[in-house]
This record gives sequence, structure tokens and C-alpha cells, in this order.
Amino acid sequence: MANIALKFLTVVVVALAMMASSVSLARRPLVSMESPNKQSQLIGRLKLDEESPSCWEALMQLQACAGEVILFFLNGETYLGEACCESIHTIGQQCWPNMLETLGYTTEEGDILQGYCDHEIANSPPSHLNLNVPAGTHN
Repeated sequence: MANIALKFLTVVVVALAMMASSVSLARRPLVSMESPNKQSQLIGRLKLDEESPSCWEALMQLQACAGEVILFFLNGETYLGEACCESIHTIGQQCWPNMLETLGYTTEEGDILQGYCDHEIANSPPSHLNLNVPAGTHN
């Protein structure tokens, strides 16, 4: 009998939670009716203008290389891929100053990642080398 009552209570609580969430979502407009000035301020704060889609791309790339970052700190591996470092560099230098902290990294971890990647980017060879050697000039 207690088992049935517990199941019934669970179903009631879940149903009430679903109803409460649907009511709160129903009251929230999907399209903002704010003034254009407030919308442009939000676009500026989030850097959503057409000139900076690289911030969102860098954020998605950082998500994709989360495993590398975890191994970097957990096992002390001193290697992060070029794409991972580029995303960390882009986020730290071109986007939001505290974005790494909002993603769950401490300030110290963010500084370590940025320092490592800045060093790697500065010491990396140029990404586009012209390796075409004219015929007859082989050594």
C-alpha cells in the first residue's frame, strides 16, 4: 500500500512540476517587444553583430576540445591542439573577458590556458607555407 502511495505521490509531483513549467514558459514572450535601443545594447554586450561570429564559433570549438583541456589539467599533458588554442585565444582576446570563468574554469585555470596557448601560437610555424619547389631546383 505504501508503495502505491509513493508512486502516486511521485506522479502528482511530476505533473505539478510540468504544469508549473509550462505556465511560466507560456507567459514569457519568445520575441522581445523591447525598444530597438535595448535590443542593440544587448547585441553589443553579447557581441552578436555580424563582425564577430567567431566568438560563437570559438565557444563551440572549445566545447569540442573539452576532453583535451581536462587531460591538460588532470594528467598534466602539455599539449592542446591548434584548434583548441585558437578558440581559447579568440575567447580571451576578442570576445568576453571572463568567458572562461563563466564556463566553469577558475581565473587561474583560464590564465594558465591562455598563457599556454599564447606561447604555442607565438612559437608555431606559419599555417600556410608555400612548399611548391620549381622543377630542377632539388638539392
